[in-house]
Amino acid sequence: MRVSELRPTTGESADITTDAGRAWLTERYRRPAGGYVRLNMVTTLTGAAVGGDGTSDSITSPTDRTILGMIRRDAEIVVVGAESVRAEGYVVPRTAALAIVSRTGRLDGHRLDPAAAGRVLLVVPSTVAPEAPAGVDVVHAGPGPDLSPAEIVSALRARGFSRLVCEGGPTLGSAFASAGLIDEYCITVAPRITPVERPLLSIGGDGELAVTGALMDEAGFSYLRLRPVDPASRG
Repeated sequence: MRVSELRPTTGESADITTDAGRAWLTERYRRPAGGYVRLNMVTTLTGAAVGGDGTSDSITSPTDRTILGMIRRDAEIVVVGAESVRAEGYVVPRTAALAIVSRTGRLDGHRLDPAAAGRVLLVVPSTVAPEAPAGVDVVHAGPGPDLSPAEIVSALRARGFSRLVCEGGPTLGSAFASAGLIDEYCITVAPRITPVERPLLSIGGDGELAVTGALMDEAGFSYLRLRPVDPASRG
């Protein structure tokens, strides 16, 4: 699968099925040293966060999954909402820990791979005492009963995780975006028109973003990297 760089306008492209191509792509998604919060999600042209099957699997692509792995390898922990875990049966990343955010502590239907024991955290309000599955570490954040993104990030950083990737779903992603905590948005846009039962992000206010990178593959999927624009820098 060949991927072309549209921005910056280098005119470069690479076959990401080769070692050289994967190294080229990895370089574009590598973050400098230090902590960050990234949002990584996929959407359709109409702004839907899921396809007809109710999950993001039906609107993703092989290139998107390759990039997902690269973003996770650069991170220390992946943050997801419990609703997404219940809907999609989340698999623990191979190279990063997984933090599941839940107001109730419920993980109905989630089965933990024994090999991932010790790498899964359940982030809940301090008022909740969940019966977490074996191998899942409970992290209390904030006074409760709700969890703010700032409290989630603070609790994870207190555990030594400074490089965070939020993979949603839409509710958690919207909360992080509304809180102004996202340093970089990594958004895959699928060339599909679908009903929008669950929009990618629902936030208030004006969230202007600067495009720092844009790629496109042969199937027409776009891969954007965007960063918030400081209001003070606007003309």
